[in-house]
Amino acid sequence: MDKTPSNAQVFLARLVVALSIASVIVGLALCGFSDEVRTRVWQNLLDRPGGPMVFRFVLQPIMATIAALRDGVNDARTGRSPFLWTVLTDPAQRGGRLDEALIATARIILLGFAMDTIYQFIEFETFRPAEVVMIALLLAFVPYLVVRGLVTRIARRWVGDGSSSDIR
Repeated sequence: MDKTPSNAQVFLARLVVALSIASVIVGLALCGFSDEVRTRVWQNLLDRPGGPMVFRFVLQPIMATIAALRDGVNDARTGRSPFLWTVLTDPAQRGGRLDEALIATARIILLGFAMDTIYQFIEFETFRPAEVVMIALLLAFVPYLVVRGLVTRIARRWVGDGSSSDIR
């Protein structure tokens, strides 16, 4: 990102992290982490695409892709290395780049929290906070991580960055 994030964007990203950590802790405290719980979690995750509110399995990845397209093209214009490659291989830049991703996807993740909470009350008549975090991250954050680097590589072909030898 070439522009400094606003205080509201930083607050929203921190809120997402805090809610995620709190949800996982509460989920572990309420349900534990037994084999039965892990089996139930995976079964629930696999059943979600067939249940109510299936539109979120399209909506959230599309929104994450739009954010990744914008940021990936910007990375190509500014000559930055592909996102996921940098996150995986450059510890010095890892934190900053992940912060960028969190700021870019915070609203999408919060939307995912809300939609999965509603889904759980409709489908299970209960609330499992750790599952909310897993679904939101799978539908919003993971697509962003993957798509941003791919877009950077493709966009470099059109916009150029002056250092094509940096393409990995």
